[in-house]
Amino acid sequence: MSKIKLILVDDHAVVRSGLRMLLEAQTDMEIVGEAENGREAVALAQSLQPDIILMDILMPDMNGIEATRLVKEAAPDTAVLALTMYEDDQYFFEMLKAGASGYVPKRAAPDDLVTAIRTIYQGEIFLYPSLTARLVQGYVRQNMPDASRNNLTEREREVLILIADGLTNAEIAERLGISVKTVDRHRENLMRKLNLHSRVDLVKYAIKQGLIDLDEW
Repeated sequence: MSKIKLILVDDHAVVRSGLRMLLEAQTDMEIVGEAENGREAVALAQSLQPDIILMDILMPDMNGIEATRLVKEAAPDTAVLALTMYEDDQYFFEMLKAGASGYVPKRAAPDDLVTAIRTIYQGEIFLYPSLTARLVQGYVRQNMPDASRNNLTEREREVLILIADGLTNAEIAERLGISVKTVDRHRENLMRKLNLHSRVDLVKYAIKQGLIDLDEW
């Protein structure tokens, strides 16, 4: 079984050392390089073609956002996982726009980081749970003009998108940090305001509004 080849990018040597100890203890992972700034990361990505780069954001010489853009141009098969102490919306969205496949705060538990790496290696996206709601909110603000005319609250729009994505009420509650009972109430309000009668109707409405990427279904 081949190992996941990783490059660690952080301007603090002690952080890279800690990450190396954690990840090399995993039987399916291998550290093939380290860099202390974005420019070095791009060069290593070109020469080593790793599976995943763990990328800090604010670094000297070249930041992680610009480095991620260049990595995706130079080594398109290499995935980038943002690993940073910054949880600001600005950095979060800029890294995703640059091509990052995941975003994990440094405060995350070691098991979460390991899970993120394995998830991305399988070609999927990993967003730390507490950050997912921000992505949903941002998407809602940009993509639901028609729904806003139906007087939906921002939370109702979030619930609608997650219903359309196929999540159960329990999963939506966990994702948004609310109770299942509250999710039920939002779902009932959605159907009342939109004059719909089932979850299937809600999904159809979401498709009509362009909230679902049918290519991913």
